[in-house]
Amino acid sequence: MAAMLSLAVAPWGRPPVLLRNADVPHYAASTMKIAVLAAVHRSGLDPDRQVPVVNCFPSAAGGSYAHCRAEDGDPEPWARLGGTAPLGWLAERMVRHSSNLATSLCQSAVGHPAVAEVWRRAGASAASGSPRGIEDAAARAAGIDNTVTAHDLLRLLESLEPAVLAQLEHNAHAVDLAAGLPPGTRLASKNGWVDGVRHSAAVIHPPDAPPYVLAVCYTGPLANGQDADDPAARLLARLSSRVWARRHHLAQVA
Repeated sequence: MAAMLSLAVAPWGRPPVLLRNADVPHYAASTMKIAVLAAVHRSGLDPDRQVPVVNCFPSAAGGSYAHCRAEDGDPEPWARLGGTAPLGWLAERMVRHSSNLATSLCQSAVGHPAVAEVWRRAGASAASGSPRGIEDAAARAAGIDNTVTAHDLLRLLESLEPAVLAQLEHNAHAVDLAAGLPPGTRLASKNGWVDGVRHSAAVIHPPDAPPYVLAVCYTGPLANGQDADDPAARLLARLSSRVWARRHHLAQVA
């Protein structure tokens, strides 16, 4: 497997200061959940609205798909299968614990066009989008795929409302980019990984420098699909640490 590393860095609200392979598309993995979260926020739907918790969803290729419980790291939405759950709670599980089941329930609640509009409003390129559910295998086999670039992840984070960014501060997976920062550093982040893929994007708030945005996408053999014990995660942590060391200079370069 050939490796591709993409990176984008920008002071918050300023143009990028570093773009490396930043417009190369990668499989999005769970980073697409950022756009779903924004779509839920902008939908105007009551976060207390009760959503039926089911495991059958329309496929973008026709027919339907279901999630594999063993592939989902968050058991809480599965515990409500056959019942209901508040939409806001599902959105929180989607980004805090990266629940795949909660993601499809949120996507179904707002609709795929609303998620596409999030990418459009962010100014994302045609290389990024999330037209299918995260485990919609039939759609992927038909060439309908969720893809992203590091540059578009940066754009997406920059486009988010403060309330959405606040939800991303509760990401429980403090690995890759977060692991390269001093303990306790404030950040709003979302990562994603499967075998062969490790991505992470974050707004980082140093206590002694202006905030900045960092997005890294890696596709290659280092990514073993594990949560924390992943060589690719350690690579992203090293990159994060190097950017952190230059945090005082980022705004001067822009």
